[in-house]
Amino acid sequence: MSFKQLSQRVLEPAAQWTMLAGVAFLCQPWIEILHRYSVTIMLIGLVGFIVFSHIKPDPGAE
Repeated sequence: MSFKQLSQRVLEPAAQWTMLAGVAFLCQPWIEILHRYSVTIMLIGLVGFIVFSHIKPDPGAE
């Protein structure tokens, strides 16, 4: 598996899940450390998604 395929199949969805986790951490009131760093977690997921969504696999790779 090349890095481009790994990016599409693993890293891009992981970045999306990181953004969703940041939103969930923002909405929960019980664990203060998660609430405090939720925006940072969302931004890390957003930057990761932007980077990995621009790395597309070769059209004839499959």
